[in-house]
Amino acid sequence: MAQVSINSDLGEWGLSTDSGERARLLQSPSVDIAPKSEGEAPPGGLGRGTTSTLGAIFIVVNACLGAGLLNFPAAFSTAGGVAAGITLQMAMLVFIISGLVILAYCSQASNERTYQEVVWAVCGKLTGVLCEVAIATYTFGTCIAFLIIIGDQQDKIIAVMAKEPEGAGGSPWYTDRKFTISLTAFLFILPLSIPREIGFQKYASFLSVVGTWYVTAIIIIKYIWPDKEMTPANILNRPASWIAVFNAMPTICFGFQCHVSSVPVFNSMRRPEVKTWGGVVTAAMVIALAVYMGTGICGFLTFGAAVDPDVLLSYPSEDMAVAVARAFIILSVLTSYPILHFCGRAVVEGLWLRYQGMPVEEDVGRERRRRVLQTLVWFLLTLLLALFIPDIGKVISVIGGLAACFIFVFPGLCLIQAKLSEMEEVKPASWWAMVSYGVLLVTLGAFIFGQTTANAIFVDLLA
Repeated sequence: MAQVSINSDLGEWGLSTDSGERARLLQSPSVDIAPKSEGEAPPGGLGRGTTSTLGAIFIVVNACLGAGLLNFPAAFSTAGGVAAGITLQMAMLVFIISGLVILAYCSQASNERTYQEVVWAVCGKLTGVLCEVAIATYTFGTCIAFLIIIGDQQDKIIAVMAKEPEGAGGSPWYTDRKFTISLTAFLFILPLSIPREIGFQKYASFLSVVGTWYVTAIIIIKYIWPDKEMTPANILNRPASWIAVFNAMPTICFGFQCHVSSVPVFNSMRRPEVKTWGGVVTAAMVIALAVYMGTGICGFLTFGAAVDPDVLLSYPSEDMAVAVARAFIILSVLTSYPILHFCGRAVVEGLWLRYQGMPVEEDVGRERRRRVLQTLVWFLLTLLLALFIPDIGKVISVIGGLAACFIFVFPGLCLIQAKLSEMEEVKPASWWAMVSYGVLLVTLGAFIFGQTTANAIFVDLLA
């Protein structure tokens, strides 16, 4: 799951004062990119960065892994078992890696450094605006998921501290889920979300990596040496239907979505070459696949079809090793929410300034007041929705559909437009193959997005 931040200092980038420019400066933490200015780019088209190949692999893995890990055992259950889950992930991984390579190719061809900039330059204004709206919606939904995760883990931790049986009635008001989520959000998340700049991305990245690997290790260990009270329910061996397999796709998309932050990572490399980048993303996705498969397989086999959408909720509250995993997840989410909000807020800010037709430098005086208002509205809306949507699986399903747009739809459109812009009179077979592959990516992403949207409207809302 991508964790990204904004570099909104226009002067450092040598960019124009277009009122929408600020929204397209989406950057990845821990990425160091040389300023882009005319006349300084090498023949390859982009300035040299400082990130090594191994460093780029680590950053991509870090951007990919996150809280979406908790939903993978339930995805294996939804897909119909271990064999179906593995097959689905392996098949989707081919398209996921190709999308990352396509974005690097288009970034190099367009001389743009961020996801939005690439889409704007290659696909035009309309698709660029749709991309920005999708990013804002995705980050908004992910913030809701983060708050739900905080509530889920706090419920278990409080149950142990209060020494009360899970689900016991008559609990004190200060242990109520709505109160604990609200208190944590107001004390920690809101103060971290208001500042204009965020300087703790590196700490958030470190906590995310440590927490993710620890959770995976605990789930694998608990499968190998299970507690006596943990007995698996029905272990599915085949999917109930093809629709069930497709229902697992949004979770996989949400887990592997690192495409938005991949373009800045590519441009931060010392040798930003598409061939080298192909090796980087292949290695990174194999590592992420190992983590997700280890978590998904062991979590599913431990609990079977009874596994919770948040796998940590399936473990007893008294288990101290799992309690430490819950604490890691809470700390990671507390620092990840402000970063994702920062991205969404910057996109909303750029869309607003562009709609009003106001250059950035002429509106600096109102920036602080508008930023505080945007933050409060964003924070309160995500908090209210998190309080009344207790099922993390439903939220991940919806934002997983949006993740499919970043993984498949926009890269596919970029590939099609890039090939259509080539002016050869006689198109070679490879040209037609690339255009056809772009159409396939767009179709696949549109299918996943349409399916999740239909499920949200016709299943969840009408249930």
